[in-house]
Amino acid sequence: MRVLIGGGSGFIGRELTKLLKDKGHEVTIISRQPGPGRITWTDLESASLPVCDAVVNLAGENILNPLRRWSESYKSEVFNSRLNTTRSLTCAITSSKAPPQSWILITGIACYRPNVQTPYTEDSEWTTFDLWSQLVKEWEEAGRLPANTTKNIKQVVIRSGVVLGQGGGAIKQMLTPFWLGLGGRLGSGNQPFPWIHVSDLAGIIAHSLDTSRIPASSQPEVFNGVAPALNTNREFTQELGRVLKRPTLLPLPEFFLRAALGWERAAILTQGQRVVPKRTLESGFQFQYPDLTSALRQILAR
Repeated sequence: MRVLIGGGSGFIGRELTKLLKDKGHEVTIISRQPGPGRITWTDLESASLPVCDAVVNLAGENILNPLRRWSESYKSEVFNSRLNTTRSLTCAITSSKAPPQSWILITGIACYRPNVQTPYTEDSEWTTFDLWSQLVKEWEEAGRLPANTTKNIKQVVIRSGVVLGQGGGAIKQMLTPFWLGLGGRLGSGNQPFPWIHVSDLAGIIAHSLDTSRIPASSQPEVFNGVAPALNTNREFTQELGRVLKRPTLLPLPEFFLRAALGWERAAILTQGQRVVPKRTLESGFQFQYPDLTSALRQILAR
């Protein structure tokens, strides 16, 4: 299978590329820089879609980049990096004379309203309520193919939780303070912490490429890209400290996070949703890392 990956040079993209190549698939990456096995976004917009069997979009500016101050310009970058790349791919697929069999878009679980009790599945209804749910709404709308082009194309949306893995994602930012014994819960620590190991997120994407499991449809098939475990931030903090054999006694108050990150970004860390991968499990996908202990031990093994 020939797979085209938008944002394939990033943390998740590298894991997905390795997995697909290990399975014998051919991968082409869309990135800002040209190179072997790559095309640029400019190439995509100025020429036709490369011949491929599947398209995946992972592109998007890191929302919680600690080196970037939260501002209107950065907020625009966060939105545009997701919406514009998704629109470019949707347009390329729509206008292609030989469209792919599968179109897979990775978005987020921010569409679900923060709630410490009610679990959300892929069937849960939702409406926009803040900046991040609005982003998911526009993101998924940008990825929806026109009805007259979907007859033979399988559309999939994977809503990802916090991605954990070696060499990137949330763990990369947390590791230094935790190693120094400065780690602690965020805010109250009672907020749900929906997470997924990067290998499992890549696995769900690869699993979704199987056209025999998911037929072509005018509406995208939605999968929640989260581990089956329902953990809180406090539980995650305690388990990370236990695996590292470090204390976790220094909580970060919500007011500090708001001052450092801006209240809209801080909300991502101090609020959370209980999200269940119901349809993901029903599709036959088997998680390699369904619980925090197995995930963190693998991530911190080296």
